Amino acid sequence: MSFKVAVVQPMAHKPPDDKKNIADAIEYIKQASEEGAEFVTFPESYPGPWRMPATYNPIDDIAEAASKYKVYVQFGTLQPISEIDSTAHNLLVLAYPDGRKPGEYKRTHPPGPWIYTGGGYWEFQYVPGNEFPVFDTEHGKVGLAMCSEVYVPEVSRALALRGAEIIFLPGGVDKLKLWDTWRNLIWSRSIENLAITITTQNLFSESETGLAMVATPEEILFESTSAGMSVVDIDLSRIRDLRSQDDEVLSANSNGAKAGVLDQWQRPELYDKFFNKS
Repeated sequence: MSFKVAVVQPMAHKPPDDKKNIADAIEYIKQASEEGAEFVTFPESYPGPWRMPATYNPIDDIAEAASKYKVYVQFGTLQPISEIDSTAHNLLVLAYPDGRKPGEYKRTHPPGPWIYTGGGYWEFQYVPGNEFPVFDTEHGKVGLAMCSEVYVPEVSRALALRGAEIIFLPGGVDKLKLWDTWRNLIWSRSIENLAITITTQNLFSESETGLAMVATPEEILFESTSAGMSVVDIDLSRIRDLRSQDDEVLSANSNGAKAGVLDQWQRPELYDKFFNKS
């Protein structure tokens, strides 16, 4: 039931040189496979592109590498909508080791347009998606969410309620003063959803601080602020054990996280009262 995830925190090429990230990503995939990884995770918008009009599409190249090296690969790109209007979905993709069509998640939160204009990296008119797909693998169910969606607990909860046991939450760039709260929330999304959460981000210089993490509800398995790739052992048996339990008076004697939060604790009759409609 255990498997390995290669968490890649790359020293990335920023626009206009971002197409170079494709070759780097394929080399990481090859290395991860050689080190026994079953999954490889990359940051938001890696290997790109970061801007509209999109000058390349990495999906076929990364999907081919995933198939060649027999690993799942989670990566980021744009899905252009209109070159005239510079509109696009910000996309997370899951490529499969058997070569089937990759799975896709279009960032859903916040409403668009948003922060992807006027900065030094992204430049496009963001259009949100409306779906929360979950992807079956032989290792477990996978959900995808993006970057500061970690601040929106409903996104990870929607994935967990659809069965996601592993939630990839790749980030974009240096978190600056948000670093501490971001780190807290990566673990919090794991605790409250009884899922494994995994994040990483792009680095563009040695002076930047990374945030690569693998968290379970009861502990942080791995974290790094540095560029590079680390292979982390994952086991879903404890996740499934916690999800199968009801929380009881003495559960704290044996559990480091609250069981039952996905079902036992729920009050669906109150859902329409969460928002004040007056």
